[in-house]
Amino acid sequence: MNLAPQELDPSRQMHPETLGQVPGRGRLQGRRVLVIGAGQRSIPEENPPIGNGRAISVLFAREGASVVCVDINAEAAQHTVEQIRREGGTAHAEVADVSDVSAIAPLVQRAAQQLGGLDGLVLNVGISHGLPLAKITPETWDKEYAVNLRSHMFFSQAALELMDDGGAIVLMSSLASLRNASRNPAYESSKAAQVSLARAIAVAGEPKGIRCNAVLPGLMDTPMGRDASRRRPNRALAVPFGRQGTGWEVAYATLYLISHESSYVNGHGLLLDGGLSIGVVRTPG
Repeated sequence: MNLAPQELDPSRQMHPETLGQVPGRGRLQGRRVLVIGAGQRSIPEENPPIGNGRAISVLFAREGASVVCVDINAEAAQHTVEQIRREGGTAHAEVADVSDVSAIAPLVQRAAQQLGGLDGLVLNVGISHGLPLAKITPETWDKEYAVNLRSHMFFSQAALELMDDGGAIVLMSSLASLRNASRNPAYESSKAAQVSLARAIAVAGEPKGIRCNAVLPGLMDTPMGRDASRRRPNRALAVPFGRQGTGWEVAYATLYLISHESSYVNGHGLLLDGGLSIGVVRTPG
């Protein structure tokens, strides 16, 4: 067997699912899902890649779910809803600053009313100031934790009260929860705490048969990922398969954990990094 290095060709490991080109298969038929962070940041590119939250929302709708799309940016949330509706799906837009705890429970209640019930929650919202330890202030630390962790706890608390039995919750963590390579301790530690919180929510949800898991994306080609690469141009030189992941790949992992296909997967942190965390790298030769 010839194990010599192959010419770098990222397309050899890309599939229609990687690019969001597969029609729905009815995997979430009749489900009612609230997606927090369903919009997408604007970046200075003519054709930006799809972000995790928008990909999750669009894919869920393709698979038969009705979706409430929440974002702090009204235009971003509405664009996600419009894309879903163009494809024949059902979606509603809501605007919220998740750092405002008083807005969370009423928002979850409105979503349940719009959808006629609630049996899925995806917490995709997150921020990073990108500050090294020496430059963190109490204000920047508290802001990241308010968005990345506190909001997740209170959304889950409100959802557990309203969710039908047998529902599911997914928290969007990060490979940064396992390693501190980005020198960004507020983000890294809040993402690590999300994984622990997912386990706590799983324990709390057990009496109603509600599961909670976390997805841990690695280096992704999303608007947020491209902004990170502008700050650190060498960020993704050795990614597995010679490419970063896509928002659609995050969406499919989240779809599995929200769907009944994963009915006995609970309190789990699903790595989505191409194997980068275990040392799988592809250095251009």
